Amino acid sequence: MSGRDLFPTSLRLLGKPVLVVGGGRVAGRRARALLDAGALVTVVAPEAADDVAQLAEAGLVTWVRRGYETGDLDGVWFAQTATGVVSVDSRVAEEAEERRVWCVNASDHEASAAWTPASARVDDVTVAVNAGGDPRRAKALKDAIVLALKTGRLPLRRHRAGTGRVALVGGGPGDAGLITVRGRQLLAEADVVVADRLGPRGLLDELPDSAAGGPRIIEVGKAPGAHTATQDEINRILVDEARAGHIVVRLKGGDPYVLGRGGEEAEFCREHGIDVEVVPGVTSAISVPAAAGIPVTHRGLATGFSVVTGHDELDELPARPDHTIVLLMGVRRLAYSVQHLRAHGLPAGTPVAIVESGWTDRQRVTIGTLETIVAQAEHVGVANPAVIVVGDVVRVSPYAPSSFRSSVTGLPQSAEAVHPTP
Repeated sequence: MSGRDLFPTSLRLLGKPVLVVGGGRVAGRRARALLDAGALVTVVAPEAADDVAQLAEAGLVTWVRRGYETGDLDGVWFAQTATGVVSVDSRVAEEAEERRVWCVNASDHEASAAWTPASARVDDVTVAVNAGGDPRRAKALKDAIVLALKTGRLPLRRHRAGTGRVALVGGGPGDAGLITVRGRQLLAEADVVVADRLGPRGLLDELPDSAAGGPRIIEVGKAPGAHTATQDEINRILVDEARAGHIVVRLKGGDPYVLGRGGEEAEFCREHGIDVEVVPGVTSAISVPAAAGIPVTHRGLATGFSVVTGHDELDELPARPDHTIVLLMGVRRLAYSVQHLRAHGLPAGTPVAIVESGWTDRQRVTIGTLETIVAQAEHVGVANPAVIVVGDVVRVSPYAPSSFRSSVTGLPQSAEAVHPTP
């Protein structure tokens, strides 16, 4: 027998009596797999290893404590030999053949009427691999396919309508490699992707076109003064698409629950009976400063940080350079924010960094102080998307002027670089 004369299929054994002959480790594994399929399992073996014994003690299998007898095949739909004794396994297989019962002969795969593939499940997808009777090769291939499915490298999208649901997926700050494994998997399953302007656009480029079986892309990006869709419209799109039976991925930049209105979207969906999954993302509030070599906390410089938008009141934030302030969406009101921070007590010499388009090939870093940063930003034409960092942690950046670093004991010196691009 070769793999070419096999007919691949899947058996529905729910409630069907099956027979396992043998009580060792192989028998235990096969018994568990058959139980997972809902079969009624009988194990025939004079002795059994712990796996089989435990299943029997739990009442999950019937253990007949003796050697195989011909009558054991009566009424059986499927049989598995696993005694390790060629003569016994061959007898079971031959008698099963006479009774037209499909039987896996573990001792002789070439003579076996049925083969057991290396198998695994990813959500509702079953992967089963036969590899010419080579179990290690089959397992290696199965593992590779499972990994590709779990990481979204293979399409998981359904092509038959099912129950619709919504996943709010944080895509990270811009680099397609910073999305989570779960986020990639959901994109591979998606029927519809509702995309933000600031999400990782490279991920959309990796998806197949809708004409080729890929998801439909709905653009709802927002820019200052120019919204493709209002928040109410976005909420309604998510519900309507899910009610149509679609798997909907709301792909957002950063993390959906960090100033991303993900909470509002999740609440709206649940109020309308739509199941929602939330997949956290790498928030730009922390990752974009990191792209410029700036930690939001650093021993000896800052032990805490606050994340706000440029539209928030800043008066209640700690007015100390050792408490990091991260401003999101703050470019348009930079002068306003600087004025309030200085009036609130932050020294004019407090370091400030503006990181534009973090984690992209357009990234640019501008570093100054509360006294100079507004003029610097105007001079170079700073624009959104950008993250603004205020506090002594800016001194750690390799892009900071050497004078910034020399004022802090223990930091190595670097060449002056006020407006570098990586």
